[in-house]
Amino acid sequence: MTHPDTLTLHAAAKSLAISPAEVHDIEIAIAHAIEHGELHANVKRWATEQWEGKQLPGNINRLDTFIEREELMRWRQVCHSRSGS
Repeated sequence: MTHPDTLTLHAAAKSLAISPAEVHDIEIAIAHAIEHGELHANVKRWATEQWEGKQLPGNINRLDTFIEREELMRWRQVCHSRSGS
């Protein structure tokens, strides 16, 4: 069981998505932010032969990578301020 203030990458993407169709695109954006040091996470990576579902940058495992909710909200705010939204 995870800490209540921690989300899997997949759960984080679902929490930010307006529709189910957006979830994978948001997962990619989150993985990209993790890979570029813009978002801190406890990362687990897949070996290529173990891959489950659609691939993310850096072979990040969307179900076993954890992000603190506060970090996610900080990252989201930075993204919104960059885009002017």
